[in-house]
Amino acid sequence: MTFEYHVNPRGNDFCIGTAEEPFRTISQAARVARPGDTVIVHEGVYREQVDPLFGGISEFERITYCGASGESRPIIKGSERIRSWKQVEGHPSVWSVTLDNSFFGEFNPFDSVIAGDWLEKPKKGIDPDKHLGDVYLNGRSFYEVESLEQTYEPQERFEIEDFAIKLKHSIDDPLQTLYVWYAEVDHVENVTRIWANFQGADPNEELVEISVRRSCFFPSRNHIDFITVRGFEMAQATGDWAPPTSPQYGMVGPNWAYGWIIEDNVLHDVKFSAVSLGKESASGNNEWMRTERKSGYQYQLEAVFKARRLGWKKDVVGSHIVRNNDIYHCGQNAIVGHMGCAFSKIEHNHIHHIASKQEFFGWEVAGIKFHAAIDTVIQNNYIHDCSLGMWMDWQTQGTRITRNIMRNNVRDAMIEVSHGPYLVDNNIFASDCMFQNWSQGGAFVNNIICGGIEVNTVPDRSTPYHFAHSTEVAGCAVVSGGDERWLNNVFAPQRSKPYIGEFGLSTYADCPTRFEEYLDNLHAMWADPSQGGGERNPLQPVYAGGNVFMGQAEAGSESELGEYKSRTSHDMPYFGGGTVENVVVSDSMAIAVVDTDDGVFLDIDVPHSLKQITVPCVTSEMLGMPRIVEERYESYDGKPYVLNVDLLGNSIEGGSPRSPGALELSAENEQRIKVWEWN
Repeated sequence: MTFEYHVNPRGNDFCIGTAEEPFRTISQAARVARPGDTVIVHEGVYREQVDPLFGGISEFERITYCGASGESRPIIKGSERIRSWKQVEGHPSVWSVTLDNSFFGEFNPFDSVIAGDWLEKPKKGIDPDKHLGDVYLNGRSFYEVESLEQTYEPQERFEIEDFAIKLKHSIDDPLQTLYVWYAEVDHVENVTRIWANFQGADPNEELVEISVRRSCFFPSRNHIDFITVRGFEMAQATGDWAPPTSPQYGMVGPNWAYGWIIEDNVLHDVKFSAVSLGKESASGNNEWMRTERKSGYQYQLEAVFKARRLGWKKDVVGSHIVRNNDIYHCGQNAIVGHMGCAFSKIEHNHIHHIASKQEFFGWEVAGIKFHAAIDTVIQNNYIHDCSLGMWMDWQTQGTRITRNIMRNNVRDAMIEVSHGPYLVDNNIFASDCMFQNWSQGGAFVNNIICGGIEVNTVPDRSTPYHFAHSTEVAGCAVVSGGDERWLNNVFAPQRSKPYIGEFGLSTYADCPTRFEEYLDNLHAMWADPSQGGGERNPLQPVYAGGNVFMGQAEAGSESELGEYKSRTSHDMPYFGGGTVENVVVSDSMAIAVVDTDDGVFLDIDVPHSLKQITVPCVTSEMLGMPRIVEERYESYDGKPYVLNVDLLGNSIEGGSPRSPGALELSAENEQRIKVWEWN
């Protein structure tokens, strides 16, 4: 027998939870809801942290939390409204409030320092501390400053330097930089004092809130499975810095469970991460920072094996769906996850303005940041105005990144210390930096690429790879560079010079184009006795064909443009054994991704030279296997790939040729194509 519970801000938690006698809080419903039950939450603001006591038991008996049909979204906030501000004498724009520490309960974000593994700013022991708390005026977040004096006359800033690549770019909202706060926590008097510059606004008349809760909807226990969270707005939780060696808190998330669906929500203004599909605490909690006994790399490697002992495997942890959400104004990530993100689907989310403020920074910041995204599908998302759009780190295996649109990110994508097989296909990468590659074993097929590409080797970190469609570790390897497939892409730079890497594939110019050449280099290294008995890792082959290099894009080397008949059975089947040449054309192609009320459009000026080119549809058989992992490129369910569907879902009949790039181009010259629907 299943029940339908109702929650309404005008209800009472001593009621029975019917539509006529609703609960007052979602938390009360979360204490009584059992498998198969539905919790309908009516419009209004709920200031609470929902900690569901029970989960569902199967896909067919899940617990669903949803907004009421026909009403505005219910809003869950991690903040409390403050109306007891006092004006600071001599500084009319600055106000202060004193709160008893008991107001915060067990968690005071203004007394909690931002800290953890791989945090670079603020640097431990060097930079002044920053804190998890925040202040909001009518929904706009403030900046933390380092002293009370700095609240008096803040200076408007128009430019910021991206910490990762030291590139300066415009601040999205320069006026926001004038709104600042500072706090002190007195443990003798047991109070927290907050000062904030409201730039002439009266904080007791306007909506002023301060963050007080770490999450909005997040179980305190692991393995609360099969929950659906649908149709909410959530905002102003803190979260916490979420490296892969810590318990990864999010404003909403399953906390190491199975089979959640997070859909049709608006998630914004969280200090760190909006959605966490991440790691629990038993496999590690920032030991590198806390003990410095071992490196962060070593602790992360150990976390993989500890998690295996804790039950990290398919059908126990992961297999979540995150779809149709609008996620923005997050300090670290829209979606984060280590291991708990495996076997999941991330689809049709609008992710934007992530890490725009850069009050803090570390090597975990991106719109989507996953470690060990085994068999995870990331498809049809629109990602823009982020420090880094997407970062796949460690164990990117069986992962498919397809039909996504990226624009105006400082960097679109990065894949690190992974060995494949993974597939990146039918995407539009419209930012000036497309890809930083610290991995091997990837296949990049039928993409439109506007930005530069940078390639790196990683000889000092040996990271795991797995048996196919499993979390069971098959081995570890370093990244030698190469062992990649670049097929049927259109390289269309929009600027004269890249600010990272190179346009086209010239960054791979030193890589061999066939396996026999790789073996010759390997044998030569072994013949050199001065290198001792250690491993030899020459650059691996890069297989490129069917690509179109336009304008400033370069193919790399002359051999990349011509014959591949010298390849042997050691090489991949490669277009069924045939030869498909790359093409260099002098024409450029103007591209712009444009937001309108009716959707997202691609403005593109297709030259005649591109319209005339066709290429074969790529299949799993053509892609072969990456050298290290020795597993084929295939779908998460083990079915072979047949890449005969473009970004818009247009299908190419049978084995017919298709256009290079992400779109089947039916016309040439200037055109506007709708490429994404708003949620």
